[in-house]
Amino acid sequence: MTDTQKTVLITGAGGGIGRATVAFFTQKGWHVIGVDRAPFGDGFPENGHFIQADISQPEVLEQIFMQTRASTPKLDALINNAALQVAKALIETTVEEWDAVMASNLRSAFLFAKLSYPLFKAAGGGAIVNVSSVHAVQTSANIAAYAASKGGLLALTRAMAIEFAPDNIRVNTILPGAVDTPMLRAGLGRGHVGSGDMQSRLDNLARKTVNGRIGRAEEIASAIYFLADNEQSSFMTGQAMIVDGGATARLSTE
Repeated sequence: MTDTQKTVLITGAGGGIGRATVAFFTQKGWHVIGVDRAPFGDGFPENGHFIQADISQPEVLEQIFMQTRASTPKLDALINNAALQVAKALIETTVEEWDAVMASNLRSAFLFAKLSYPLFKAAGGGAIVNVSSVHAVQTSANIAAYAASKGGLLALTRAMAIEFAPDNIRVNTILPGAVDTPMLRAGLGRGHVGSGDMQSRLDNLARKTVNGRIGRAEEIASAIYFLADNEQSSFMTGQAMIVDGGATARLSTE
């Protein structure tokens, strides 16, 4: 990487939105550090740095940042995108499952922000984008742990924005709606939303949006980049951007 090149760290880099975000930042000329518990496989940028790690374990995050500091002296953006979803009834959700979701979706964002802070200071500021979900504001049955973690991430965003503002670090969150990703399809496959075959379930979700379709991962990546880019969103911090095709705009009674 060059001295003037910006650096972004993206968690959940191997998932649907994560992969699209890695590609988007790479196309914009950023140096990308990606983290995921699963191997990324083909397609990670040659000049980037991929770290395979389970971010639900606090001690692992220290190791991640040892590698990160070896790769770059600064950080311009952090995208807290990693997520674990448990789709089952609340009364059937185990304590272990609840804790696993909170560790992956919420605690990791807290720890990544905390550990990233010195690298942001070295850069003179930057941006954190927390990838929450529309489940933070409106949800459905059989997804309580995920919804609670995403609601917590929304509140954490506001707290981070207030505390980090003096250091020129902006913090915002994006709330995607239904986006065609492996996680969405896996959730639909477990049957917690709708019935019928996979295409029928996808079509049912599409009908719930004003646009009449579900989102693409590339569309979410573009919105994430907007929030991370200090030239485009320099006056935004502590805010939640909903990107859901208008699904939450419509009255549920219609």
